[in-house]
Amino acid sequence: MHRDAAETGDLQALLAQVGAALDQFLRFEHADPVRTRHEWRPRLDTALPLRGIGIEQVTDELITYLIPNGSPVAKPGFTSFITTGGTTASTLASTAASIAAPQRYLLTAFNVLEELSLGWLASMCSIGHLQGVYSSGGSVANLLALGAARQQAFEKVGHDPAAIGVHGRVRVYATREAHHTIQRAAGVLGIGRRAVRPIACDAGGRMEVADLRRAIAEDRLAGMVPMAIVANAGTTNTGAIDPLLAISEVAKEHEIWLHIDGAYGLPGILDERKAHLYRGLEQADSVIVDPHKWLGAAVGVAATFVRDRELLRRAFTQEPADYLEGAVHQDAPSPTAEHSLDDFGIPYYDYGIELSAPSRGVVVWALLREIGVEGMRARIVRHNDLALRVADAAREHPNLELLLEPTLSICCFRYVSPDIPNLNRLNQNLHRRLVRENRSLPSTTQVNGKLALRPCFLGARTEVTHADELLADVLRIGAELVSELVADGTKSS
Repeated sequence: MHRDAAETGDLQALLAQVGAALDQFLRFEHADPVRTRHEWRPRLDTALPLRGIGIEQVTDELITYLIPNGSPVAKPGFTSFITTGGTTASTLASTAASIAAPQRYLLTAFNVLEELSLGWLASMCSIGHLQGVYSSGGSVANLLALGAARQQAFEKVGHDPAAIGVHGRVRVYATREAHHTIQRAAGVLGIGRRAVRPIACDAGGRMEVADLRRAIAEDRLAGMVPMAIVANAGTTNTGAIDPLLAISEVAKEHEIWLHIDGAYGLPGILDERKAHLYRGLEQADSVIVDPHKWLGAAVGVAATFVRDRELLRRAFTQEPADYLEGAVHQDAPSPTAEHSLDDFGIPYYDYGIELSAPSRGVVVWALLREIGVEGMRARIVRHNDLALRVADAAREHPNLELLLEPTLSICCFRYVSPDIPNLNRLNQNLHRRLVRENRSLPSTTQVNGKLALRPCFLGARTEVTHADELLADVLRIGAELVSELVADGTKSS
């Protein structure tokens, strides 16, 4: 009997080996991979193999050359990107799904968890009246939401853009603080990136509602079709939350689709001190959230919620396919099914752009089953407190300047010295030296023309000690740089 060359057995023993290597990785005792690339890069730069080396050797190379030289994203001191390493529950669920449910369809326990976990997620974030669909990340999640908005805007004038294309001139309103995926989605959807009209922000990065009203009035006079307003529930740059209630009133008055991008910040509603900032959320036509950000899922899990998924189906449905004869259009599995292949379950492939897609619901299910809403709330509050802790220190220390009051878990501040006129360059060099030390790893951004150090406290492993280490490192390195520059006599960095 022929046997495939790929090993499909011995999973338990091999997973144990990889698991041990991952545990070692999570101690974060290894050097940054750039510093050791002379060791591992030659091992990877090999020719296309004609004959394989076997699963044992592949596992050994994973353990020896790949895992130790992975990304620092899961590191407790990593506060740069708004993604983090998956928690243990997320990792276990993803691994289980990759084997036991490599597709989210068919009548399996994993398919049931898609809908169940979407309901949990919506309920936790106070949008339980909306219906959802998972996707790979905020880029696709925003695309789906704006696709639904496009569908509704054109259907109002008797046109089906999904079937016969886009015509006419439309507008999407968003501030410059909106994520760049909004412009990308506009390009992909055929309305064009220039259809996104920038709306002014106040000094805190929040949408100016008066400017929104002015823009809508001007565009209607010019014959434009207002398609959607994009409001932020936690911007990537600073964590700002737009005035959602006032924006929702404008959207309702003008009958414009209101989309709220909560990819990062939506879970902030769990912090009771912040909940009032989310008033107006209930008026949204669509909302997105990325569990692979604040909730601790590994990268690849986002959710789009809309009032009626039928609109998503009209926007994204695929044409009938003979090889999908088991698929049916319905919102619940067939009660008469006698086998998992009798029905595809809920047709998520018609609510977005993905046909093949992993089981993502099990990841969110595992995260919430493990620590519950209260566990998530405690994490959100802890991270928001860390941002406030850094802000308090920046207000009090003479060599630190707070550039913006934190709204959520992002704090923007910088190092200052009366001896250095070019503070932007000083902080840029400070950041470079800070990152090279590979302990405290914030990012930078611009706040009203000033270069800011921008820690975003997000990881499940990040605690008070890591915020304090960041402050100590910034003060130490800043003092070193100033001393070096003054001694050199340049007084510039």
